[in-house]
Amino acid sequence: MIDKEKVMAAVKLFLEGIGEDPNREGLLETPERVARMCEDIFGGMSEDPGMHLSKQFPAQSSELVIEKDITFFSTCEHHLLPFFGKAHIAYIPDGKVVGLSKLPRTVEVFARRPQIQEQMTIQIADAVESNLAAKGVMVMIEAEHTCLTMRGVKKPGTKTITMATRGLFVENQERQKMFLEAVKSC
Repeated sequence: MIDKEKVMAAVKLFLEGIGEDPNREGLLETPERVARMCEDIFGGMSEDPGMHLSKQFPAQSSELVIEKDITFFSTCEHHLLPFFGKAHIAYIPDGKVVGLSKLPRTVEVFARRPQIQEQMTIQIADAVESNLAAKGVMVMIEAEHTCLTMRGVKKPGTKTITMATRGLFVENQERQKMFLEAVKSC
């Protein structure tokens, strides 16, 4: 749960710290706006991803299910700057599938936390594997980090790609290749 009063006090101190006057007309309501924004951006802190993955349906097939191009926005825990991109998830069901909206909701839970991309990829893979008891899971995330584009090396357009494999994907190069080809296709 976001403590709005603490966020507002911190924003006021931050504004003073960078040499601004928090009592200037244009900044008077900024601490409250930032506190409300934090409720949205960091709303995943108190959410359980299993809640979204609990709505499952029987499925006789144990063929590959892929949901790709799941847009997300997150916040780098090192610089508190945004990173954003697309998540791609594949899983091999074991008698049950999850509703299609549930995978993007799961991505959102983890994206709406101060986070590093590498950990977010692992968290999504683990949540899908454990909550669906899937035979295999593969997650790939492609993201642009504003900590690379706005500061430091200042290289806009640079993408970071992370992957996590579980179960039948771990040693099956053919399944991995099938997933990667599906992600690359239009």
